Amino acid sequence: MNSAANQRPPPIGLSNLRSSITWLFITILIIYVLYSSKLVFNKNQQLECPLPSSYILTKENIENTPPLVVNASTISKSHDQEPVESASKSTRLAFREDTELKHIAFGIAASSNLWDKRKEYIKLWWRPGETRGAVWLDKEVKIKTNEGLPQIKISGNTSQFEYTNRQGTRSALRISRVVSETLRLGMKDVRWFVMGDDDTVFIVENVLRVLSKYDHNQFYYIGSSSESHIQNIFFSYAMAYGGGGFAISYPLALELEKMQDRCIQRYPGLYGSDDRMQACMAELGVPLTRETGFHQYDVYGNLLGLLGAHPVTPLVSLHHLDVVDPVFPQLNRVESLQRLFQSVQQDSASIIQQSICYDKNRYWSISVSWGYVVQIIRGVISPRELEMPARTFLNWYRQADYTAYAFNTRPVTKHPCQKPFLYYMSSTKYDEGRRQIIGVYSRYKESYPYCRWKMDSPEKINSIVVLKRPDSGRWQKSPRRDCCRVLPSKRSTNIYIWVGKCRTEIHQFFNQFPFGGSAAVWFSTIGMCETEAYGEVAATARKARSTRVSFRETGFSTLGISVTLPSLTSKFTKKEVRKSNN
Repeated sequence: MNSAANQRPPPIGLSNLRSSITWLFITILIIYVLYSSKLVFNKNQQLECPLPSSYILTKENIENTPPLVVNASTISKSHDQEPVESASKSTRLAFREDTELKHIAFGIAASSNLWDKRKEYIKLWWRPGETRGAVWLDKEVKIKTNEGLPQIKISGNTSQFEYTNRQGTRSALRISRVVSETLRLGMKDVRWFVMGDDDTVFIVENVLRVLSKYDHNQFYYIGSSSESHIQNIFFSYAMAYGGGGFAISYPLALELEKMQDRCIQRYPGLYGSDDRMQACMAELGVPLTRETGFHQYDVYGNLLGLLGAHPVTPLVSLHHLDVVDPVFPQLNRVESLQRLFQSVQQDSASIIQQSICYDKNRYWSISVSWGYVVQIIRGVISPRELEMPARTFLNWYRQADYTAYAFNTRPVTKHPCQKPFLYYMSSTKYDEGRRQIIGVYSRYKESYPYCRWKMDSPEKINSIVVLKRPDSGRWQKSPRRDCCRVLPSKRSTNIYIWVGKCRTEIHQFFNQFPFGGSAAVWFSTIGMCETEAYGEVAATARKARSTRVSFRETGFSTLGISVTLPSLTSKFTKKEVRKSNN
């Protein structure tokens, strides 16, 4: 009976578990054998995707080890070696001092209908024997000898290209090929191609300074957007506007020339030449490198606001000179630019650069746009506000809309006491003995409204003498706005101003007043006091060193400087004192 019990079969569940484990083990063993055999038979074959060991071999090849026989490894070697060399070269030549004017070729797009007028703009900046390039016209024009102009070329036929934009003209096709056609001229030792219109004026030294920051062996598409926000929306913020000018490195120009004719055939509906250029750049995968010194100037009217508060960057170009007012009043457009270029010849790196200072005795704010204009404003205006362009101009659609610009602006003041007194540059010369530039700025005589403020008026100042030393290497350092300071003068009708590197004048001027306060009077062109107390505040501020000054947000994100006088708070309510013209 016991033997029968010992011979009973095991439970069914335990038997199934043992069978499953056995088959699982057999399956794993088969998979392992198959995988091992694949590695053994394919050990000499190159993998499609290189492993880290493949990358290490490539790095070893860079260090002069014997090259790999496999073609895929050779390709990997060439692609990995190039970035290493480029990175080291870019580090060594962050500023390429070996780039010269002869390495730049200009391609100027021009129209035969406007040639007699527009060629005068080209004469201003073109340097025969130094600058290289060509003017591209739609047909032959009469040319005089010794006019000091670039060589004249006729653009190629573009009738084979389709153009369907109803608002534009077919000349956009011709102009879009200027860079490629300039490349085909075969000029030697060219590193950069710079394109502009016949009404574009370049500061060639600053073109050179900007391009010297970049490695011409790489793909670069350098320029700037429009001042008009709507224009940038309609076209592209990623597009360099051709009127303001743009630069293309030589290797990129080679790639562009190979594919441009096929590229522009794919965009028959685009409006102009510069958006076709940007479309081809997008196909090549090259983004826009922004340099805000290229100025399209899609505006109308007076450029005083823009040129009087230029950003801290070299002035590279001016455009739409037939549309905007002459730079200097009482002169025509060409004469105005000729006068501006007198300062360019003295110190091209500093032309139009803004500096800010204060007359601490008379409480005037002074803004110097070197080589162009000096503005004196009654009251103390913060640097944050002065460096914003005043809207002395209209947008491209001839509207006074402060939201229409792609940068911050401030309104032209309506307060009769804060209308700027303007002093335009009338003459300039270099004093070799003192090694400084002496510029004379004469007051622009115009009518000024009656001001009730009891403070000195700049109206009695007839001329301003601005002293400055040339600073050709300023853009090889970190960008910083210049400062100025008012120098002592024996004559009450003249002011002497020194422009140069910032020291501590502005900080000392502001630090004489402790911060804080309650009742405030705004010394600001946006949030301003219109009460009669303003003149009393200014007069008292000159005497009372206990006056407190503080920066506050006013108007459209603008810092005003508020002056608090305890002696006046009992005479005027807080609401009256803070009343503004908004």
